[in-house]
Amino acid sequence: MGDFCRGVDLQSLPNSVKLGIENHRFVDRFTDQHEEVRRLKGLMSPQRRRFAGIMIDMVFDHFLIMHWTRFSTQPFQQDCGHYYVDLKKGQHLMPARMLRVTSRVIEHDWFASYAELEGIGFTLDRIADRIRFKHEFAGSVSELMMHKREIEEGFLRFFPELIQAVELKGLEVAR
Repeated sequence: MGDFCRGVDLQSLPNSVKLGIENHRFVDRFTDQHEEVRRLKGLMSPQRRRFAGIMIDMVFDHFLIMHWTRFSTQPFQQDCGHYYVDLKKGQHLMPARMLRVTSRVIEHDWFASYAELEGIGFTLDRIADRIRFKHEFAGSVSELMMHKREIEEGFLRFFPELIQAVELKGLEVAR
């Protein structure tokens, strides 16, 4: 819900949801300010650099799935199934736009599609389709593929630090 809070009365939400939003915002800030992430954004071409944050965020989802067993004791499909159940349970709390997006996420199993870079590319191109100004964002997965190894290595350096930061902050959301 962290990306869909505009116009939502946060005080009316359950504490677990407020904690989740706080966690989401902390993760976004930590990620945006992290030296490794900034370095990886710099790999993107000048015409796509303004979208580099979106590109890196999405490809990090891919690498998280690829390296799932390093970070979770449960298989990806099992954890993913729990996430979808949680999304369904929380739909009554969601603003209309979030409800539409999460319904599509569940229906089309978006998380599993991120296991392939082509799935990331498809999603990035859908984002590009919604941008209302002139840009060269479409086809950006080609740059991610070009720098795949370096981004993957950067992700593997970054992600354990993110986990540690969230644990130290005490913002993990209990199931």
